[in-house]
Formats: sequence, C-alpha cells, structure tokens
Amino acid sequence: MEINEASEKFRGDEIAPMHTAEHILNGTMVKMFGCRRAQSSHIERKKSKCDYALPRPLTPDEVQAVEDRVNTVITADMPVAFEFAEVGSLEDGRFDLSRLPQDATQTVRIVHIGDYDECLCVGAHVAHTAQVGRFRISSTRYQDGVQRIVFRLDR
Repeated sequence: MEINEASEKFRGDEIAPMHTAEHILNGTMVKMFGCRRAQSSHIERKKSKCDYALPRPLTPDEVQAVEDRVNTVITADMPVAFEFAEVGSLEDGRFDLSRLPQDATQTVRIVHIGDYDECLCVGAHVAHTAQVGRFRISSTRYQDGVQRIVFRLDR
C-alpha cells in the first residue's frame, strides 16, 4: 500500500501543472461563453482535453482569445489555495454537487485559483499559477454540440 501511495503522489506532483491549467481553462470557458465547466476531461502530463457543451463551434479568434486569457491568468502568478467545507453548506448553487460520487464524504475540498476560479476537486495542483508554464491549445473539434479543446503546456 505504501508503494501505491508513493506512486500516486509522484503522479500527482507530475500532473499538477496540467491539472491546474484545466481549472483555469474551465473558469475561462464559463466566463467567456457562459457554459458549464467541462462535461468530460482527460488530463495527462503531456496533452489533455476538455469537452464543453456549446451551441456552436468556437471561431479561430475565440480559440485564440481563450488561449490568451488562460495565459494571462497563469502569468498573473495567482495563489492556488484549498479550503474544506461540508456539502450541506454548499447548496447555494456555486458548485455542481450532482457530479459528486455517491460514496463521497460530506466534507469536500474547494480549490481556489486566486479570485479567478473555484471548484470542488481532490487532485494535485501547483502552489502558484506561474508554475504551470505556457498554455497552448493544440487542436479543437466541434461535434454534436460538444466543443473539444486539446491543450499542452510548454515549459
């Protein structure tokens, strides 16, 4: 069991920049397009993707604007902080509690990216956004009301 915990910690430390970038991308999409956070995502160390329910595909200029805004947040060197809360105290609509697993504990962790974004999350994150690196959207695809954004981080 100690080996698994150590492996998870190493994987978490390795993926923390990408996972933090996902939070910033989600906050950006919500702010710019009024959509919900990604309906699905796949986060890996080298390349990740997020899928957003949108009524139309993003234009090339909008894709560039998303990339630029995410990089602005990253270079602002915002602190990444955590707080714990009871699920019952969060029924004010700030968070989508329907995405919590059935067996989730009543205490959840809220991750704050400065004053830019907040969400429920158990993953690993960097301490400050400047540790993320340069965010780059490498491709997009729109199909059946879903906008996929594939992104990478350049160090």
